Amino acid sequence: MKKFKVTKDMNMQALLMRRPELAGMLLSSGMGCMGCPMAQMETVEDGCRAHGMSEKQIDKLVEKLNQRIEGKKKK
Repeated sequence: MKKFKVTKDMNMQALLMRRPELAGMLLSSGMGCMGCPMAQMETVEDGCRAHGMSEKQIDKLVEKLNQRIEGKKKK
């Protein structure tokens, strides 16, 4: 079975449908993606940029989301 990994080009709605446990992390990052109609069309990167995140912040969020999936905590 292929390991699931969050990427910047992943559709936001598909991500949340596949991994709903990530919703809290997205909310705490300033992204209210769960109720946003744009989540149906936007990628993770699109949503982050729409909320004013820099490339570095987007990369860090994607890294943290993947660590959460793997069961690891960011030090």
